Amino acid sequence: MSIDDICGETRFDMSKVADVKEHLQHLIPDVAIERLSDTFKVLSDPTRVKIVFALLRSELCVCEIAEVVGMSQSAISHQLRKLKDHRVVKRRKAAKMVYYSLDDEHIIKLLTEGISHVREELHDPIALPLGERLR
Repeated sequence: MSIDDICGETRFDMSKVADVKEHLQHLIPDVAIERLSDTFKVLSDPTRVKIVFALLRSELCVCEIAEVVGMSQSAISHQLRKLKDHRVVKRRKAAKMVYYSLDDEHIIKLLTEGISHVREELHDPIALPLGERLR
């Protein structure tokens, strides 16, 4: 942390601090903060991000995901288990096949907003209509 990242004085507006603390406590309980943090942690792995973006395009089985990502089925299964445990993906069994898809619309929104943020930061001209292009 640099000196520019901290306040030069320790005086602050107590009423503002109290208001924000109360708002935070009512807005989101600690258990929800933990779950949100866990969701971001599971999405912090580049392989899992690739898997999730592949599933944003289409429901896929493990062997299809492995081919798309360029990894073994065993490695993909391991990553899918982590994503499933955190409710990022869900699975559907059809005979001997197991298909994976994104868990719900919230995950889709999280991904499209996240990539739009990164593309905007990189000055990518195609940042905004991402959701439509991925579907």
